[in-house]
Amino acid sequence: MLEIAAFTAPSAITASQSGASRIELCTSYSLGGTTPPLSTLSLVRSATHLPITVMIRPRGGDFVYSASEYTTMESEIANLKGLADGFVFGILDTEGRLDEERCMRLVRLAAPRECTFHRAIDAARDLHEGVEAAVRCGFRRVLTSGGEKSAVEGVERIRGLQEVFGGRIEVIAGGGVRSGNVEVVKGRTGVPWVHSAAVTGEGEDVDGEEVGRIREVLEGM
Repeated sequence: MLEIAAFTAPSAITASQSGASRIELCTSYSLGGTTPPLSTLSLVRSATHLPITVMIRPRGGDFVYSASEYTTMESEIANLKGLADGFVFGILDTEGRLDEERCMRLVRLAAPRECTFHRAIDAARDLHEGVEAAVRCGFRRVLTSGGEKSAVEGVERIRGLQEVFGGRIEVIAGGGVRSGNVEVVKGRTGVPWVHSAAVTGEGEDVDGEEVGRIREVLEGM
């Protein structure tokens, strides 16, 4: 199954028409993704029946948030919940552990929408400890590159996560996944889902042909 990160409404629509199984909607590709406005979600929602998970991230940079930033995250979930199928977020404390209290509160606020702990997990001080905490918090999924810069570099650790946690949380492999390496990533990790921005040129636009190529590789495995 193929999740595509889309940073604009046109990109999300392109992805939905090109072979994506699910859309992760966000904005600000250069920042690694931040919360999209309600107007963008509304436009995409009206154009596709695919599941849409929405990034909740008030800024780029690290994943340690102030009280006001956390309040913003709460407000964003409440504001977008009516049109979203799920949410994608992650909070760490100053020591690099999952901030379980805050994460659990957001998961409960999002209910019954399912939540994904995003690649903040790769910045955690201990990857396995972090995924265990995500399970305790009630996250349905975790997106990871195995603590490495890319999923290709992290395939062995992702495989380890799938073996240990696959029965309790859905492990999604992401980080530089493209048509040229998705067979390696999917084949060597055994994860049920892969995640890609499918950006092949300058800018932040999804390449519909690349989405199709990734989907073709996955279907051929």
